[in-house]
Amino acid sequence: MAPRSVLAMIMAGGEGERLSVLSRERAKPAVPFGGKYRIIDFTLSNCVNSDIFDVAVLTQYRPHSLNDHIGIGRPWDLDRTHRGLRLMQPFLGHAVSDWYRGTADAVYQNLPFVTNDRDEVVLVLAGDHIYRMDYRRMLAFHDDKHADVTVATMEVPLAEASRFGTLVVDSGDRIVAFDEKPAEPRSNLISMGIYLFEKELLAQRLTEDATDEASHHDFGRDIIPSMVRQDRLFAYRFDDYWRDVGTIEAYWQANMGLVEDPPEFDLYDPHWVIHTRSEERPPARVLGDAEVSRSLISHGCSIHGRVEHSVLSPGVVVEAGAVVRDSILMTDTVVRAGALIDRSILDKEVLVDAGCVVGFGEADVPNQLEPERLDSGITVIGKRASLPAGIRVGRNVMIDAGVTAADFHGETLIPSGASVFASVHEPLHGVRRAAPA
Repeated sequence: MAPRSVLAMIMAGGEGERLSVLSRERAKPAVPFGGKYRIIDFTLSNCVNSDIFDVAVLTQYRPHSLNDHIGIGRPWDLDRTHRGLRLMQPFLGHAVSDWYRGTADAVYQNLPFVTNDRDEVVLVLAGDHIYRMDYRRMLAFHDDKHADVTVATMEVPLAEASRFGTLVVDSGDRIVAFDEKPAEPRSNLISMGIYLFEKELLAQRLTEDATDEASHHDFGRDIIPSMVRQDRLFAYRFDDYWRDVGTIEAYWQANMGLVEDPPEFDLYDPHWVIHTRSEERPPARVLGDAEVSRSLISHGCSIHGRVEHSVLSPGVVVEAGAVVRDSILMTDTVVRAGALIDRSILDKEVLVDAGCVVGFGEADVPNQLEPERLDSGITVIGKRASLPAGIRVGRNVMIDAGVTAADFHGETLIPSGASVFASVHEPLHGVRRAAPA
């Protein structure tokens, strides 16, 4: 029997607040990852590598960067006359006129598109995870179980399970209970946020949920728990690499895992290519007395200094005498002579002037304004920020996008836990620079 056709719907509208300044001007799925990629590239590549070419990307929060990156889907072979890729944003219409209120509502608002599509099953995916999965295997499991819904799952340490939706299953992997982020998990089997639905039943359950005023209109909080009580739900077990890179520390760790030997996630598998939109740039150059070790260096980079255990996006310049260590530098960032970057994340087009030190001191002072986001010793610098020569920046520091040398007001030391804001932006909590008392 021929495999059934699948419509993939990728949730890509998340604000990603936990990524601090990295997602302040872009949706989380559009955040660069692994040098030349964006986070959403991994989900899109999973689709095409699984022979799924009917793909809808549901966007909402600051979608411009994401829309520019995806375009008409050509890098993923999704620029097709029939089916292919569609970008879908909230719209004003006669029957539906609201922003997406949750992941389930995002699909519900596009229900006419879903029900008019000729595909038989709907695969709901998150656009902000790093993983490699053949969705055809999940579909085969779904059909074998005669499931109404199949949820992709994996086991994690019990101490981490409260961060996710957790499942209780019987001996045949049928789901008998689902708890969204429980304080005391009953299981270490978690949902990966990947759901495979029978289309007609999905439409019915979403319609019912839309009229429930008490609902959050979310798959994990509402739809899945409700369906457990009345439908056939099964857990598809996944035991390969999967990372939710929704926090600064998780994002940094996942990038650093790419430069291990062997890497935690293999970007070089010829049988499962990660596709992306890529600019034409010349090859990377490693010149003079440059030293590079355990790092990813993208095309267009020019390395004259030392790069250790780091990930560099296209066009990064590291001048002579500069050191980049345990860090992520995004597109066209420049590190001038003699500067030191340690355990930091620098967004696109950042300028670090000569002699700067970014990331020094103890890591036990959390950021005063974002203590739950910046507390692991990682300093984050926003897009197009410019640091004046000789300044020293501590750990857990947040430097806003667009900061100029003038915004430092002549100070030469930014202590750990501080934040610096651009004068053209509204300062958070009414302060331009916040430092621990």
